[in-house]
Amino acid sequence: MVTEEQLAALFINCGQVVDCRVCGDPNSVLRFAFVEFTDEESARAALSLSGTMLGFYPVRVLPSKTAILPVNPTFLPSSEDERELCARTIYCTNIDKKVTQADVKLFFQSLCGEVSRLRLLGDYQHSTRIAFVEFVLAESAMAALNCSGAILGSLPLRVSPSKTPVRPRNPRPHMQ
Repeated sequence: MVTEEQLAALFINCGQVVDCRVCGDPNSVLRFAFVEFTDEESARAALSLSGTMLGFYPVRVLPSKTAILPVNPTFLPSSEDERELCARTIYCTNIDKKVTQADVKLFFQSLCGEVSRLRLLGDYQHSTRIAFVEFVLAESAMAALNCSGAILGSLPLRVSPSKTPVRPRNPRPHMQ
């Protein structure tokens, strides 16, 4: 199943991704998504990714006729544990591409509290990157929201609450 995180990782090469929503029945291959960019040029660049394999299927990329929809409930936290994970996770955009994963971790850890997991997405072909930062404590994530506008590298960060938990890359079956 393709996650919003994987989708954001695919489209980040086109430009700054503002929001990303996967919709439709999670058990169907006929799912769709909205990816919102800061500018029209990035959205146009995204159209060229039509046909790119994502998971087991090629994606079709079309211009949207509607604004972004609310979060797909299947990606929202599905358990108390995941709800708690979300409360401890932030989504950070506009990260300077010169900034490393260690820099992002140190920045948030020194200002907000201990970071338990960090996923930095994007590459060197574009101007900015995005990150999902999971803290040990929900209070730290709340504190991190106040870091919006803080300069890291040479750019002001944009920090918002994460709507989805940072799930492990390869979920392993639970050992009995």
